[in-house]
Amino acid sequence: MPVPPAPAPSPGSAVQDGPPRIGLLGIMQPLYDDMIPGITEHQARYASRVAERLSGIAEWTVAPPVRGREDAERAVREFEEAGLDGVLVVMLTYGPSLRVTRALSGSRLPLALANIQPEAAVSASWDMDDMTYNQGIHGAQDTANALVRAQVPFEVVTGDWESPEFGERVGRWARAARAVCALRRLRVGVFGYPMNGMGDARVDETSLLRVVGPEVHVIAPGALHRTMAGLPGEAVRDLMSWEDSVFEVDGRLSEEEREDHARMQLGIELLLEESGCGAYSTHFDAIGEDGRFTRLPMAAASTLMAKGYGFAGEGDVLAASIVYAGHRLAGDGHFTEMYAMDFPGDSILMSHMGEGNWRLAREDEPVRLIKRPLGIGGLADPPTLLFRYRPGPATLASLVALGGDRFRLVVAEGEVLDGAELPALEMPYGSFRPDSGVQGCMDAWLRAGGTHHMVMNTGRRAQDWQVLCRLTGIEYVPV
Repeated sequence: MPVPPAPAPSPGSAVQDGPPRIGLLGIMQPLYDDMIPGITEHQARYASRVAERLSGIAEWTVAPPVRGREDAERAVREFEEAGLDGVLVVMLTYGPSLRVTRALSGSRLPLALANIQPEAAVSASWDMDDMTYNQGIHGAQDTANALVRAQVPFEVVTGDWESPEFGERVGRWARAARAVCALRRLRVGVFGYPMNGMGDARVDETSLLRVVGPEVHVIAPGALHRTMAGLPGEAVRDLMSWEDSVFEVDGRLSEEEREDHARMQLGIELLLEESGCGAYSTHFDAIGEDGRFTRLPMAAASTLMAKGYGFAGEGDVLAASIVYAGHRLAGDGHFTEMYAMDFPGDSILMSHMGEGNWRLAREDEPVRLIKRPLGIGGLADPPTLLFRYRPGPATLASLVALGGDRFRLVVAEGEVLDGAELPALEMPYGSFRPDSGVQGCMDAWLRAGGTHHMVMNTGRRAQDWQVLCRLTGIEYVPV
């Protein structure tokens, strides 16, 4: 389904298209120049071949071969200035670690060490030149040791650089690196205040900023009210017309209801763009008790998620951040929660009050924009997008604040079932069957402190989340 075009995104705002942007840092040293004239140029061509082989998974910037500390620091600085998402380190020959330790340990870019060599097999035809070209393994050991001692997180990918498996693993790291950088640039807008008494969403904002990256930005409800009032009528009509072309619109919805909803959606997005926020959270009481609003922005959350914004209800900054990371890591992050367990079906009913990324909707049923009564918030009926989740493999992830600088990611893989409709349920929903079964999954989820808000992505994404955790120092707990 198409989504309306977004304004040009500011750093950290809605998801930007395109592959991860990665720098390739090839390391060697001048020791072999006299022994093998032209070795630097020879190995530079090898680095270029590696980047060309991986061109389908990332956009590559290949630095000239690094032969000393100044080369390394200049190359990494240029990667950072170019706004790249990560650095893939490749040993072109043995390179002493102390010449690159400062550059790598001081960089904010996620790192991966590609433990590869030009030739996949040792051959009887090799001479000393071939031995030198293919001796990167002990440079990788030296450099990895330095990074471990410096407590710098990094990923390792060992393998034949021409194999599909190597490309798949580098692609997984590159996507995780992009998500990590996006989190470090992220601002999460909170409209009003968090839900009183809800403890698993509370977090020390300083620790969140320092360890994970997101900055919390409070937006007053009054700013939303003023922005809504100032929107041009043409923009409101354009959004309503677009909804008519994409959704099955409930005929019971009045023009007034739809216009008010459209103004809320456009107002929220405009405020997010102006404040550089790529994710946000609203709490129904913060909207309902304000006194100036007619209804809650349910459908707005669904379409803004479909456009790439992170979202969570009830002022939950942790969940909004991980939904945003889900967009960047795996595509189409979806905010949800576990509503009820179905023991006979060994599954869990997933839903929330009315928000959900409709890009995860079944393809054989229309997404409906409905008139929907809702007692929560004490306001008028909020237009809501109703759909069932698309059946197939799926992954849940919950970001947990453990206190201080300790964070944990609880991850469950499983299947969204092709189950029966629930006609009385007027909000996005689906049944998730964990691979470990309801009992095993929930026992482990609760022991790990998994929160009640989470992100869902289609596909089996646990390994992607695991790499992200290795790059950030977040504890990874599969359940």
